[in-house]
Formats: sequence, structure tokens, C-alpha cells
Amino acid sequence: MCIHQLNLLAASNNLPITNFLGKQHPIEAHHLSSICDIMEKAMVNGDTCIIRCILVVFQVVFKFFFSPQTERNRDIVRRSGLLLWQLLMAPRDQICSEIQKEVCLAISSGLNILYPGEAEINNLLKLVLTEGERNSGLSQLRDVILTNLAEQLQNNRFGSEDDDHYRLNDELLHYILKIVVRESCVLITKCQTVSKEDFQRLLSTVPAASSCLRYLMAVQNHLLSNTILIKPDENDDSDSSLQGETLKVQELKTSILSLATQILTGCDEVLEMLQQVTTALINSDISDREQRLKGLEQITKATMLGHLLPVLLTSLMHPNLQTLTMADALMPQLVQLVLYTSQTALLLKTQSPVFSELNSSPSGASEQKGKLLPDERMLEEKEEPGFLTGLKIPAPWAAGKTVETVHPVRDNYKFKETVHIPGARCLYLRFDNRCSSQYDYDKLVIYAGPNTNSRKVAEYGGNTLGYGSRSVLGTGWPKDLVKVEGDTVTFSFEMRSGREHNTPDKAMWGFACTVRAQESSEDVSGGLPFLVDLALGLSVLACSMLRILYNGPEITKDEETCQELLRSKLLQRCQWQVEANGVISPALTPSPSPLPLTIDEDREFTYPSDVLVPPVGHYFDLPRIRLPPGIMIKLREISGRARPQFRPSIK
Repeated sequence: MCIHQLNLLAASNNLPITNFLGKQHPIEAHHLSSICDIMEKAMVNGDTCIIRCILVVFQVVFKFFFSPQTERNRDIVRRSGLLLWQLLMAPRDQICSEIQKEVCLAISSGLNILYPGEAEINNLLKLVLTEGERNSGLSQLRDVILTNLAEQLQNNRFGSEDDDHYRLNDELLHYILKIVVRESCVLITKCQTVSKEDFQRLLSTVPAASSCLRYLMAVQNHLLSNTILIKPDENDDSDSSLQGETLKVQELKTSILSLATQILTGCDEVLEMLQQVTTALINSDISDREQRLKGLEQITKATMLGHLLPVLLTSLMHPNLQTLTMADALMPQLVQLVLYTSQTALLLKTQSPVFSELNSSPSGASEQKGKLLPDERMLEEKEEPGFLTGLKIPAPWAAGKTVETVHPVRDNYKFKETVHIPGARCLYLRFDNRCSSQYDYDKLVIYAGPNTNSRKVAEYGGNTLGYGSRSVLGTGWPKDLVKVEGDTVTFSFEMRSGREHNTPDKAMWGFACTVRAQESSEDVSGGLPFLVDLALGLSVLACSMLRILYNGPEITKDEETCQELLRSKLLQRCQWQVEANGVISPALTPSPSPLPLTIDEDREFTYPSDVLVPPVGHYFDLPRIRLPPGIMIKLREISGRARPQFRPSIK
């Protein structure tokens, strides 16, 4: 199969053969017609070897040597497509799996040639997505096409010419998501239905993502990465460029919102199934119930809950996606997912005492204790404060932060790094026992602070291996923990000497140090159970979205410009009404409880009959605002009214 090897090599874009094949002249129509003749004769004779060889030839021809520009070429393409489709739809007893795989690869390689229009490709994909479960050939073709599209999408930037080709429309994405949800639910259900041997075999095959799930992962990563990493062109500050970037960001956010809504809806269905299976396993009499409940977490990671949801939750915490529109649309689904994950995590957590009671209590009592309805179990959980009780949430720095140079260090090597652990009272440093430098002035200096201007804690250098200085600074590289007060430590290492020809690598190893916020490593947690971790992530995201909803829309530029007017107590006492065209203006008709500006105006004002007149003296209880003289002068100038003159009375 030399041609097959050629095809596999040509599939790599980094090899010279790819460029070589891409520069060759297209194959002529009569040559492809001859290939089709050979294929037809082989199909009639049932020669599987020739059929497989011609299928590989199709893959190479479609990928590099054919361009359907003329009508004759298009006729040959249609003939080729019919032959391939005839092989694909052949019964399983008439075609082997290897040939079926090669047919799928040939169709995938010539997808744009066999189906030149976007509508034709969409119709093909719709067919394989809707009928793939009923036909093994269509199912395999679906997997090959989606796998190929996923690989292409991962290497493509949003908004490029090929983006629309690799990223399918919403209707096809909906079909793919339905398949992923169904696959996830079936996988979780197998934890309850399959035999003990099949369950162990199932655990050994996960997490393995299906082609549909891989494509959804590629689409999600493609959209999220471009949204988070997108940066405007600093060299182009024109209005058209800024407008283009704004439109691209808005289009990205709209696509992400649509995809996130569908993914969260699908996760809701999968979590509902997970809760049902968990409850059924708890109430069952299966001999390996404990092993199945423990393996359920691993199986869950292989579904869309493990492959899609954690990445989506983490990305939605990015400032670019923390918007009011996103929060308003996703908040109801997030709340529902928080409930499902926390309830299921609590169900799994409460099984530890159940199994201990099963071994010690009588059989009748144990069966009654083990078989609880969901509602009864929820009543008993009143004694349980929550799914986090008894679990230690690991800090991000619980396992320690490792700081190290290259090994061995080279001439003129410099290294500087700062480690900051928020909230730590002190830091503990543990050095590797291989730490060494050629001379004692090739040293490491430690500072208790964010830079080298902070307080110096200690300095280490040299080696005791008999090379270079043959000595060390002070007592040498520390064997015990080094304590640094505060939450920040800075390491500064400099190689000042040149390496001598007889100095081995072990005498110039450099240093490695682990920084921790606690003295011992016994309290380091191995992590949280998957569902507990998922519930915490959902809760954090829900709280973040709730804060956005509470704060409301961001302050506009007009509001920032008018801050002084908005703070004006005088304007705050005005009554405003919304006109028919949406303009806000002072109300001419007072409200049922008007606030008169002055006593004289209130006495002269005639209230409408349908408005409640305030009682006499009501305005005397209202606080009066004394305006500064400068403002009063300006108001009198604008109004044209002079200041009243007071004349002394003549007695």
C-alpha cells in the first residue's frame, strides 16, 4: 500500500512532500474516468484488494490532483460519488470494515469536490447526523467528517475565509449536541445496567471522547479562545478597524451565548440522568454497588460534563464574557445546574456511612436503611449541612510552588522570580539536595518581599564536591526548611564565573526550591470529587453573574459627563415624566404628593381636580435647599427677575 503511505505522509502540512504534491498539475478527466472503470470492474468481481487500492487513489486524487472546472469533470465527479455511495451503503455482509473506512476517508477527502455547494454539504451532514444511528456506514462517515472538521477548526482563526466552512450552522450543531447528550446519558446508564465484567471493561476505555463530542469541544475552544485572546491591531487605529474589531467581538459573543445556552441545556439533561442513576444504584442490591458508585465519577468525566462544562465555566469568568446580556440569559440554567450537581454530590457523599452501617447492622435494618426514596433521603439530609461538610477545599498553592534554574546552569546565567501566596503569614522553603554552583560567589540570594530591595533573608552558593571554590557560603545549601516571614519571597541567582573544563554538571546543577504556606505536607489534599468541584465552579459563576445582574448596566459616557447634574439635590427634587418620543422632561402636572419649590409658588398653584391637594402646612415640613449666592445670581440673570429690594418702614 505505497499509495496509502503517500496519502498519510501528504496529510501532514509540515512535510516537503505536501508542498510538492500541491504544485502538481491537475489530473485529466479521462484518467479519472479510467480509475472509475477499474473500480466498477472490481466491484462486479468482488476484488476487495483492487477496491481498497482504488479508494486510496481517490483520496490522493481528490486532495491534490483534481479540479472540477468543466462539465465533463463534473460528470466524472458525479460518477465517482455514486460509486463511493454504493460501497458505503452496501450491507455489512458484502463489505468489510476496512473498505468501509477507506470509503469514508475518500468521501471526506473529496467533500468539497463531491459536494461543491454549501447546501449540498449541509444536506449530507444532516443525513449522517440524523440517520447515522441506523446505518453503520453513515455513522462511520459522520465520525470521519466531524473528526476532520474538528482538526481543521483547531488550527483556524475566527473570521477567516475558512471559518464558515469548518464551523457548522446552528441547526447542525443542534443535531450534534443531541447526539452528545444521548451518548452521555447512555454511558451513565451503563453504570447501572451492564454486568460486572462489562463495567470493569467500560472503566478501562474512558475518558474517550466521541467524534461528535470532539467537534463540540473544538467549536467551543475555537470561540472561547478567540474571544479571550482577541486583541485589536495596535498599528491600525482607524475608525473602520475599530468598528471591524467591535463587530467581530459582538459576533463572537453572540455565537458563544448561543452555544453556551445549548451546552448548559444539554448538561441539565445529563445531570438529571446522573441523579436518577445515582439514586437507583443506592437503592439497588447489586453486589458491586460501592465500586460502581466510585466508578461513576470516572464515567461522568468521560461525558460532556467532563469535556465541555469545566472549560465553559472557567472561560465565562473572563472579563470579556462577564456581561449583562450573558448573565441575564444564562442565570436560570446555572441555578438549575447548581441544584443538580450539589444534590448528586450530596447523594454520593452520604454513601460512606451507609456502607459502614450495612456491615454492622442486621440484614433487615440494612435493607430498610439502604433503600430510601429520594424524598425520604432528602428529609434525612437535614442533619447534613451540605455536600462540602467534612471536605477540605485545597488551596491553589497547597502542593507548593516550585522555583528552579536550568540544570546545569550556563555561563552568565541570571535568574529572578517572585512567589506570592495571598493570606500566608509565613513561607517555608525546602531546597533540593542537588543544589550546587561552581564558586561560592555564584550564589542565590533570598529576599522577604516582592523585589531585591526587600529585606535579605539568606544567601547560598558553592559546592562540596571538590570543584571550583571547593567550599560553600556559610553553612551551605540548607537541608532543613527555611522560614520567611510574610506572604512574598523573591529569588535572585547569578552565575558570575565561567565554567571550567573539569567542572562536571553536578557541580553546576543550580538550585530548585519548593515554596509552601504550611510547614508540613501532610495536610495537602488530593483534590475534590469531580461533582463537588463542578458544583463549586457553578456556584462561583452563578454568584458572579448574580453580581452583574445586581449592578445593572454599566455607566454610560453621558452619565459620566452629567455626574454633577445627577448629584444635584435641586434636580433630584424635580418631578420627571417620559414624553411620547422617549424624552424625559420635568412634569407639568404634579404628582399626588407634589414637592413645591417655594411657598409663594405653592400658594399660587391651582391643582387639578383629580389630584390630591396636600394639606395646609405640609410644605413647611420639607427640607429647603439653600443655594449659594453665585448660583442665585446666575438664576436671576437667566430669568430676568431682579432681586427684591427691602425698604425700611417709616414710622
